[in-house]
Amino acid sequence: FLLPARVAAILPAMFKTQNLHVREIVRLSSPRVVKSAFPPTPEATATVAMSRERIIRILNQEDPRLLVVIGPCSIHDYDAAIDYATRLAAQKGELATDLIVVMRVYFEKPRTTVGWKGLINDPHLDDSYRINEGLRLARRILLEVEKDRGQVDAGDAVDHAVVGPGDEREAAALEALDQ
Repeated sequence: FLLPARVAAILPAMFKTQNLHVREIVRLSSPRVVKSAFPPTPEATATVAMSRERIIRILNQEDPRLLVVIGPCSIHDYDAAIDYATRLAAQKGELATDLIVVMRVYFEKPRTTVGWKGLINDPHLDDSYRINEGLRLARRILLEVEKDRGQVDAGDAVDHAVVGPGDEREAAALEALDQ
């Protein structure tokens, strides 16, 4: 049974059931590419390594200090994040005998169903969804917080949908951007 050419031409559009609301598909930069664009500095690496040691000692009850993870709900702006890190780092020294202060750094808002989804997903807060730019900006913030402020940070890759369904290795690699 053959359909007329004009009917056959419109059938795929009539029966489309997937990606109905997708405007475009853009390949994400791999963690390797992002990390090579913003390589870790010796200062940032030292901050992370020393802080991990201190945190492990606290968790193993070998250090009596209190571990405090503090920060905004979600990083939305580069300048605000750096300002917060600078202020936190200034206080950290005064509190060092009693506390280990870790800056909370979240770049996503996965539970938000309406509105802004976070710096990685929409770095310009304009619904442009330039995720590759968001990944680079997030990496830059983390490195500057660690290197220039000597402030360790803690985050959570909570929206693995950013890398696509079923690719847990890539999601884990994204979380490793901070390492």
